[in-house]
Amino acid sequence: MTTHFYTASSLDGFIATKQDSLEWLFAQHFDQQRPMSYESFIDSIGALVMGRSTYQWLLKHQAAWEYSQPTWVFTHQQLPGIEGADIRLISGDVEASFADIQASAQGRDIWVMGGGDLAGQFADAGHLDELWIQFAPVTLGSGKALLSRELQLELLDASRNEDFVCAHYRVLGELGA
Repeated sequence: MTTHFYTASSLDGFIATKQDSLEWLFAQHFDQQRPMSYESFIDSIGALVMGRSTYQWLLKHQAAWEYSQPTWVFTHQQLPGIEGADIRLISGDVEASFADIQASAQGRDIWVMGGGDLAGQFADAGHLDELWIQFAPVTLGSGKALLSRELQLELLDASRNEDFVCAHYRVLGELGA
């Protein structure tokens, strides 16, 4: 079982604007039949993990909930559920919840979806194994950081998918450790 942070980023290291906009991302062309596509990635995922901002963004921008996997939302707020979806609202640190998240994945992989800060918390707890990053040909200048941690990574694979440069890394640990 592997815990992945699968996301897209601007070339200058932002996953969203300060206003949580992803319009810059959807303006790019990405072929779902090519390497490192979402379609091939999601098949291995048994549980999703996200923060409040990502969850609220999905509620606002998706016509229907697209995931059948248990979804863990880290939040300190009450949020609406989704009829028929397995949404689990939790607060606290990653370490305290990880065994339950792992069990819900039923031997399949975990996807830390959305926020770089939450992915960083998984890394801090030693539970982030891989990064899959699709770099879009844009710069944002500021926004929500890709990952605000110092990590040593090993490149496992890299490819081009239309406008994107896709990189798949293994997390080796904290930089300098």
